[in-house]
Amino acid sequence: MAKRSAPEVNAGSMADIAFLLLIFFLVTTDIATDSGLSRKLPPWEPDDKEEKVQIKEKNIFALTLNSNNQILLTAKGDSEVIAIKDLRARAFQFLDNGGGQGEDACKRCKGNRDPKSSDNFKKAVISLANDRLTDYKTYITVQNEIIAAYNDIRNREFKKDYPSLEMNFVEATDMYQDPITDPKLKESLKEKLEAIKEAVPQLFSEAEAKRD
Repeated sequence: MAKRSAPEVNAGSMADIAFLLLIFFLVTTDIATDSGLSRKLPPWEPDDKEEKVQIKEKNIFALTLNSNNQILLTAKGDSEVIAIKDLRARAFQFLDNGGGQGEDACKRCKGNRDPKSSDNFKKAVISLANDRLTDYKTYITVQNEIIAAYNDIRNREFKKDYPSLEMNFVEATDMYQDPITDPKLKESLKEKLEAIKEAVPQLFSEAEAKRD
């Protein structure tokens, strides 16, 4: 019997199919990205123009994370180990203390007015240092609790200053950052958000990680 030759497969369209599949996967696939931590660095200045800022010890809320993921708090001259679950409340208490007198008095503060603790929002500084062996998850959790303490105060002040908006600082920030928000409303929100940020500045200092 005569041998039949195998029919050839037309591969001319394979390149087009592969190209279409590539486009499909590029369009539909989510690419994971590391967003990092949102921090605003101070402007650079030459060494000869650098000025030392004097901060009273009572205005510093110093936190240190050790290699065992324990939080050491130093405030009002005393040091103690605190749990993460208590950190936000302690930071809030420190920021809202309002122990200043005279020109350092804090009209917005609702705290205990302890003269041994922070004077006002604009002088209260939270400092965070960590060991190089600190777990990253613990470090981020501590940061989140500190930022949450600031937001709790800003929420209170925003609702007090702008009750007609029926939202807090965080909600107003989300609305301002939403691309579908009306431009006029965005401009109005921006002014209000900046006013609260000026009244309750986020003075959060992060020291370089170290290893003893």
